[in-house]
Amino acid sequence: MQNTGGGVSLVIAVVVVGLVVRRQLRTRPVSRVGSLAAPVAIGVFGVIGIAFGIASVVKYHPLTMLTMALLVASLAVAASFGVARARTVEIWRGPRSEVLRKGTAAATGLWLASCGVHIGLALWIDHAAGTGLLGSASLYAYLAIGLGTQNLLVRRRAAAL
Repeated sequence: MQNTGGGVSLVIAVVVVGLVVRRQLRTRPVSRVGSLAAPVAIGVFGVIGIAFGIASVVKYHPLTMLTMALLVASLAVAASFGVARARTVEIWRGPRSEVLRKGTAAATGLWLASCGVHIGLALWIDHAAGTGLLGSASLYAYLAIGLGTQNLLVRRRAAAL
């Protein structure tokens, strides 16, 4: 019997990223709480994913400093992409004085670049670990940190209007 767990995980990841990007491109109000709900929910899966990834590595040998440094660097890169995307989101006052937001083509490009960078870092993490799926399993944490950073900065910009 063939293991299709990796394929299923990839499909789920593509769907989640697609939904996030699609939502980013819609005009919508800047929310006080709602903008953090998605990163928190995705972050729960991120914590579970990293725990699973670490377990998949330590089952065979200890984690190395290189592996952990690459994981931390990956999450820092996610935050930096969130900062960059936040700067590309359009923010304005609507006809009823509500604050609106909408992602731009640049934001979409940064999302795609961010996903490409994560794939490269995930492969490097898994190569450095020598076994397991830590890099691949860190996708949801990467998304949560990037999206959370972006949304916090967009909220800060909106509050300044």
